Amino acid sequence: MAELPPIQPCLWFDNQARAAMEYYVDVFPNSRILSIEEYPDESLDEHFAGMSGKVLNGQFRLNGVDFVCLDGGPAFTFNESISFVVSCEDQEEIDRYWSRLSHVPESEQCGWCKDQFGISWQIIPANMGELTRRPEQMQVMMQQKKIVIAELENA
Repeated sequence: MAELPPIQPCLWFDNQARAAMEYYVDVFPNSRILSIEEYPDESLDEHFAGMSGKVLNGQFRLNGVDFVCLDGGPAFTFNESISFVVSCEDQEEIDRYWSRLSHVPESEQCGWCKDQFGISWQIIPANMGELTRRPEQMQVMMQQKKIVIAELENA
Protein backbone atom coordinates (compact mmCIF):
# COMPACT_ATOMS: atom_id res chain seq x y z
CA MET A 1 0.00 0.00 0.00
CA ALA A 2 1.33 3.42 -0.96
CA GLU A 3 1.97 5.91 1.79
CA LEU A 4 -0.49 8.82 1.86
CA PRO A 5 0.80 12.39 1.73
CA PRO A 6 0.60 14.20 5.08
CA ILE A 7 -2.16 16.55 3.86
CA GLN A 8 -4.52 15.86 1.00
CA PRO A 9 -7.51 17.90 -0.23
CA CYS A 10 -10.78 15.95 -0.39
CA LEU A 11 -13.51 17.13 -2.77
CA TRP A 12 -17.15 16.20 -2.04
CA PHE A 13 -19.20 16.06 -5.22
CA ASP A 14 -22.93 15.41 -5.48
CA ASN A 15 -22.50 12.72 -8.14
CA GLN A 16 -19.81 14.07 -10.52
CA ALA A 17 -16.58 12.79 -8.93
CA ARG A 18 -15.65 10.48 -11.81
CA ALA A 19 -16.35 13.15 -14.45
CA ALA A 20 -14.39 15.74 -12.45
CA MET A 21 -11.36 13.47 -12.07
CA GLU A 22 -11.37 12.69 -15.78
CA TYR A 23 -11.69 16.36 -16.65
CA TYR A 24 -8.97 17.60 -14.28
CA VAL A 25 -6.39 15.02 -15.38
CA ASP A 26 -7.01 16.20 -18.95
CA VAL A 27 -6.53 19.88 -17.98
CA PHE A 28 -3.31 19.54 -15.96
CA PRO A 29 -0.03 18.04 -17.20
CA ASN A 30 1.58 15.12 -15.37
CA SER A 31 -1.77 14.05 -13.98
CA ARG A 32 -3.61 10.78 -13.64
CA ILE A 33 -6.37 8.95 -11.81
CA LEU A 34 -4.73 6.73 -9.20
CA SER A 35 -7.73 4.68 -8.09
CA ILE A 36 -11.51 4.61 -7.96
CA GLU A 37 -13.42 2.65 -5.34
CA GLU A 38 -17.15 2.50 -6.00
CA TYR A 39 -20.01 2.26 -3.54
CA PRO A 40 -21.17 -1.32 -3.07
CA ASP A 41 -24.32 -2.63 -4.70
CA GLU A 42 -27.26 -1.05 -2.86
CA SER A 43 -28.90 -4.46 -2.55
CA LEU A 44 -26.16 -5.34 -0.05
CA ASP A 45 -26.89 -2.43 2.30
CA GLU A 46 -29.85 -0.04 2.43
CA HIS A 47 -27.49 2.80 3.49
CA PHE A 48 -26.16 2.87 -0.07
CA ALA A 49 -29.52 3.14 -1.84
CA GLY A 50 -29.05 4.90 -5.17
CA MET A 51 -25.25 5.05 -4.85
CA SER A 52 -24.26 1.86 -6.65
CA GLY A 53 -21.49 2.59 -9.17
CA LYS A 54 -20.78 6.08 -7.84
CA VAL A 55 -17.40 7.05 -6.40
CA LEU A 56 -16.92 6.19 -2.74
CA ASN A 57 -13.22 7.06 -2.82
CA GLY A 58 -11.40 8.46 -5.82
CA GLN A 59 -7.71 9.26 -5.74
CA PHE A 60 -6.04 11.36 -8.41
CA ARG A 61 -2.91 13.42 -8.96
CA LEU A 62 -2.84 16.84 -10.62
CA ASN A 63 0.65 17.89 -11.67
CA GLY A 64 2.18 16.29 -8.58
CA VAL A 65 -0.55 17.19 -6.06
CA ASP A 66 -2.64 14.34 -4.69
CA PHE A 67 -6.39 14.70 -4.19
CA VAL A 68 -9.18 12.46 -3.01
CA CYS A 69 -12.83 12.82 -3.89
CA LEU A 70 -16.20 11.19 -3.44
CA ASP A 71 -19.80 11.30 -4.54
CA GLY A 72 -21.55 12.22 -1.31
CA GLY A 73 -24.84 13.60 -2.52
CA PRO A 74 -26.16 17.18 -2.43
CA ALA A 75 -25.72 17.85 1.31
CA PHE A 76 -22.65 20.04 0.76
CA THR A 77 -21.56 22.26 -2.13
CA PHE A 78 -18.40 24.11 -3.05
CA ASN A 79 -18.03 27.84 -2.45
CA GLU A 80 -15.35 30.50 -2.90
CA SER A 81 -14.03 30.15 0.67
CA ILE A 82 -11.77 27.39 -0.67
CA SER A 83 -9.85 27.71 -3.93
CA PHE A 84 -6.84 26.17 -5.62
CA VAL A 85 -4.01 28.41 -6.79
CA VAL A 86 -2.45 27.63 -10.16
CA SER A 87 0.88 29.44 -10.46
CA CYS A 88 1.60 30.15 -14.13
CA GLU A 89 4.90 31.00 -15.83
CA ASP A 90 3.49 33.28 -18.54
CA GLN A 91 0.36 34.69 -20.18
CA GLU A 92 0.05 31.71 -22.50
CA GLU A 93 -0.23 29.36 -19.52
CA ILE A 94 -2.75 31.66 -17.80
CA ASP A 95 -4.83 31.77 -20.97
CA ARG A 96 -4.73 28.00 -21.38
CA TYR A 97 -5.88 27.23 -17.83
CA TRP A 98 -8.46 30.03 -17.89
CA SER A 99 -10.02 28.74 -21.08
CA ARG A 100 -10.33 25.24 -19.59
CA LEU A 101 -11.38 26.10 -16.02
CA SER A 102 -13.55 29.22 -16.19
CA HIS A 103 -17.19 28.24 -16.71
CA VAL A 104 -19.08 30.78 -14.56
CA PRO A 105 -18.39 34.29 -15.93
CA GLU A 106 -20.19 36.04 -13.07
CA SER A 107 -17.68 34.48 -10.64
CA GLU A 108 -14.60 35.81 -12.41
CA GLN A 109 -12.57 38.41 -10.56
CA CYS A 110 -8.88 39.20 -9.98
CA GLY A 111 -7.69 35.91 -11.45
CA TRP A 112 -10.36 33.81 -9.72
CA CYS A 113 -12.70 31.61 -11.71
CA LYS A 114 -15.12 28.78 -11.10
CA ASP A 115 -15.18 25.56 -13.09
CA GLN A 116 -18.12 23.49 -14.32
CA PHE A 117 -18.15 21.49 -11.06
CA GLY A 118 -18.24 24.57 -8.80
CA ILE A 119 -14.57 24.50 -7.73
CA SER A 120 -12.86 27.91 -7.46
CA TRP A 121 -9.41 28.39 -8.98
CA GLN A 122 -6.92 31.26 -8.81
CA ILE A 123 -5.08 31.36 -12.13
CA ILE A 124 -2.22 33.75 -11.45
CA PRO A 125 1.31 34.51 -12.65
CA ALA A 126 4.10 33.03 -10.53
CA ASN A 127 5.40 36.58 -9.96
CA MET A 128 2.03 38.04 -8.90
CA GLY A 129 3.64 39.74 -5.87
CA GLU A 130 6.00 41.69 -8.11
CA LEU A 131 3.16 42.63 -10.48
CA THR A 132 0.97 44.10 -7.72
CA ARG A 133 3.44 46.11 -5.63
CA ARG A 134 2.28 49.58 -6.62
CA PRO A 135 -1.22 50.98 -5.96
CA GLU A 136 -1.73 51.51 -9.71
CA GLN A 137 -1.05 47.85 -10.34
CA MET A 138 -3.47 46.82 -7.59
CA GLN A 139 -6.16 49.04 -9.13
CA VAL A 140 -5.67 47.40 -12.52
CA MET A 141 -5.73 43.90 -10.98
CA MET A 142 -8.98 44.69 -9.12
CA GLN A 143 -10.62 45.50 -12.49
CA GLN A 144 -9.42 42.34 -14.21
CA LYS A 145 -11.25 39.08 -14.49
CA LYS A 146 -8.51 36.97 -16.05
CA ILE A 147 -5.07 38.32 -15.13
CA VAL A 148 -3.37 40.03 -18.06
CA ILE A 149 0.30 40.38 -17.21
CA ALA A 150 1.03 43.16 -19.72
CA GLU A 151 -1.67 45.37 -18.20
CA LEU A 152 -0.12 44.97 -14.74
CA GLU A 153 3.39 45.63 -16.05
CA ASN A 154 2.20 48.80 -17.83
CA ALA A 155 0.23 50.19 -14.87
